Amino acid sequence: MLKSKTFVKKTRSGGVMKVVREHYLRDDIWCGSEVCTECKQESTVLQEDACIESNLCSYPHYLVPDTNVVLHQIDVLEDPVIRNVIILQTVLQEVRHRSAPVYKRLKDIIHEKEKHFYTFTNEHHRETFIEREPGESANDRNDRAIRVAVKWYNNHLNTLKSGPGGLKVVLLTNDQGNKQKGQEEIEEYIKSLIANPELVDRLALSDDNKNEITSSKVLFPEHLPLSKIQAGIKSGSFLQGTFRASRDNYLEATVFVQGQGEDSTEILIQGLQNLNRSVHQDVVAVQLLPQNQWVSPSSVVLQDDGTAKDDNVDKDEEEKVLKLSAAEAARKPTGKVVGIIKRNWRPFCGMLNVSQIKESTRHLFTPADRRIPRIRIETRQAATLAGQRIMVAIDGWPKDSRYPNGHFVRSLGSAGEKGTEEEVLLLEHDVPHQAFSQAVLSFLPKMPWTITPEDMAKREDLRHLTVCSVDPPGCTDIDDALHCRELENGNLEVGVHIADVSHFIRPGNALDKEAANRGTTVYLCGKRIDMVPELLSSNLCSLRSNVERFAFSCIWEMNKKAEVLKTRFTKSVINSKASLTYAEAQMRIDDTSKNDDITESLRGLNKLAKILKRQRIENGALTLSSLEVRFHIDSETHDPIDLQTKELMETNSMVEEFMLLANISVAQKIYEEFPECALLRKHPAPPPSNYDILIKAAKSKKVEIHIDSAKALADSLDVAKVDGFAYFNTLLRILATRCMMQAVYFCSGMDSDFHHYGLASPIYTHFTSPIRRYADIIVHRLLAAAIAADSTYPDLMDKHKQSALCTNLNYRHKMSQYAQRASVAFHTQLFFKTRGILNEEGFVLFVRKNAIIVLIPKFGLEGTVFFDTKDKVPPSLVFDEEGPTLKVEQHTFHIFDQVKVTISLDSSNIQHQKIRMALTEPVIPDVSVPAPEAEPQAKKQKLDR
Repeated sequence: MLKSKTFVKKTRSGGVMKVVREHYLRDDIWCGSEVCTECKQESTVLQEDACIESNLCSYPHYLVPDTNVVLHQIDVLEDPVIRNVIILQTVLQEVRHRSAPVYKRLKDIIHEKEKHFYTFTNEHHRETFIEREPGESANDRNDRAIRVAVKWYNNHLNTLKSGPGGLKVVLLTNDQGNKQKGQEEIEEYIKSLIANPELVDRLALSDDNKNEITSSKVLFPEHLPLSKIQAGIKSGSFLQGTFRASRDNYLEATVFVQGQGEDSTEILIQGLQNLNRSVHQDVVAVQLLPQNQWVSPSSVVLQDDGTAKDDNVDKDEEEKVLKLSAAEAARKPTGKVVGIIKRNWRPFCGMLNVSQIKESTRHLFTPADRRIPRIRIETRQAATLAGQRIMVAIDGWPKDSRYPNGHFVRSLGSAGEKGTEEEVLLLEHDVPHQAFSQAVLSFLPKMPWTITPEDMAKREDLRHLTVCSVDPPGCTDIDDALHCRELENGNLEVGVHIADVSHFIRPGNALDKEAANRGTTVYLCGKRIDMVPELLSSNLCSLRSNVERFAFSCIWEMNKKAEVLKTRFTKSVINSKASLTYAEAQMRIDDTSKNDDITESLRGLNKLAKILKRQRIENGALTLSSLEVRFHIDSETHDPIDLQTKELMETNSMVEEFMLLANISVAQKIYEEFPECALLRKHPAPPPSNYDILIKAAKSKKVEIHIDSAKALADSLDVAKVDGFAYFNTLLRILATRCMMQAVYFCSGMDSDFHHYGLASPIYTHFTSPIRRYADIIVHRLLAAAIAADSTYPDLMDKHKQSALCTNLNYRHKMSQYAQRASVAFHTQLFFKTRGILNEEGFVLFVRKNAIIVLIPKFGLEGTVFFDTKDKVPPSLVFDEEGPTLKVEQHTFHIFDQVKVTISLDSSNIQHQKIRMALTEPVIPDVSVPAPEAEPQAKKQKLDR
């Protein structure tokens, strides 16, 4: 059956065009129920009596949620208890248009066979399709379409089902004023489920419930409507940006306003009213305050301890951060949030603060992420949830509530347990860590896998070369291998051979899409979250020794001065002769009695690498420093038994240099061939203000730092020395690392600044780690197309799609780094748990108004020593931000001062367990107090291989 609609549409040129829209209706669309005999379907989804069998309720029924229920109660729909649900096409389309994240979650539920969710295409069914009536809104028409489909289902199934009452189809709605026949308000329905009363906690709060929880006292300004916000942004009176809450001070945040090139800016926001109910990562509209109200960022470390019993704002705390800076130059553009453009809410992990009021169902939830405000929730399970890590979602934040309102999503397990904390860590950093689906695994090669003659015909046979890999101990996902040999003409041939992952992962299939979404492998302490399934990562793609493997080879002819004379790229087959650790490779190089082919190859590579490194540094490349720790894990308990900073050897640098050279060579080739769609990587030069702390720190020791260029910075770091203070230069380089910007992926056709500041290279990309980085897979595909080893495909040549991919890759890479640091922090806590109190030497890394941040080089550990606490009379404090210095009683602290501290684990707050640092030298009365979370410093900036 065909329905057609004709209308006239204006064209860009001013003419008119007749448009005919055809809509096909059918009478053979299955209803999906196992009781139905009319539809003649081959398979069914909806079961007849599942709700009775699971003791859910007393009558057989199916559920049909309307659009608002899906959008606002997706947590309830995801619960294993909820089964036998009909998702109408009308609802699916509306959800898709209104919320991409909820749409994805709904599609995932539909694909879970045990949930029995059935999609019914009511818009193409002859009995359920309806036309939009004159004067009827699209929303009203869709509501009516949903009711018509439910009515049809009830009629259709009740003619088939015998017995009293038949099989009911229940329409679930969020609209209390719309309870027509056959509809049930979702809250009433969930409360009626006799076997699962805890499901009520997962209900998102309705507007009626929100009004019950909040008070009548207005605490925040009204948010402006979107129409006024858009007009204000257009006129320039408002600015749009991303809200970034401070981790150290809950009364302070910045709003990042994206501009062109270096025109991006950060606006400082201080005080609860100016923050105006914004949550970290929301997109907000900001109004700049008059210049005489601009302030400097606060140097106070301030955390909301949640002790307030009501919604009053603590004015004393406000005053701590709302004082104008005495130094005019230190003031930053300051503003206030006037409206929310887009909420970036997600389910948050944390713990319940159980209310002290007897039998109360309202409690405060404290998120694990200190940048997220506490959330009020209603739950009847407080006694059960106490001491557990749970997930909570925000439903709204009324202007008369100090905290947002939300609802319980699910429990993750007991706080402090390794499995629970690891799950929290992955969820909080949005690391995809679910098992690979069958759809993804179906695209893996069938085992046993062998190289065929057809494969060999398309590749260069390099199995005779003395290729070997050099990696950290225990590495199973070996991306790269190298070789070096002398040619007859006296020159050297050097090869970097990279796992050919793109051979196994073809564009657009489920395996490719999953790898693109994950973006990167995440390395936690003692655990790895793979980007691709293990069959590829640790077996078929891993360049293990004494097995034949596909590679993508970059081969140079060099002279003895490490000058590149020729470069070529080829798909190849290699057979690695050895899988070495950095230490094993170093021992071979240093052992003069060894002269075998592998050792000679390594020595040749090492000599060339030293020359390449010297040339890079002469060109202005930076050599920065940061402490990276390594845990020795007990093989049985998997607990850390030793903690030490990693020691770098010559072989680390050797591998690094050739990876950098390969990445630069490939970047030049793919940009030359595809100037509009090459995937490249750049490292922006930091704004001069980023170096303020570095310059001040050096100046305090009478050392001058020049920042005119990367070379000027590198040269001044090289000569920065203080007599009798050997560790000074390392500390200076650690501080310089903190001044750097984040390196990012970008598409060459969407940007004009390609420069990599840290490496002093005009062009750069990532080619050398395709097992663990999706960017490298794309670069492999571009390079293969450039040398005619493979063909292009539309998405690869689309610069807009490449740019969108880069956005996801940059996000995943950043979250991966944060997750790795959090894993180090947790394992550091486990390490100190059984160590008691340790005495260690450290250095002051930063000075704040009320604290010093201390670095302990031995453990790569950073912690804060406070001088003002609520439970003690604070000593006399004088802070000079120009120094910066902090005078505590008679002693003045400077950056890089050497101190002695005791280190122990403070477990008084099970959620935010922290390393406690107490000052022992210099001795100052009553300053041995608990510090906030000490953050072990995993390597924050390394050479961008």
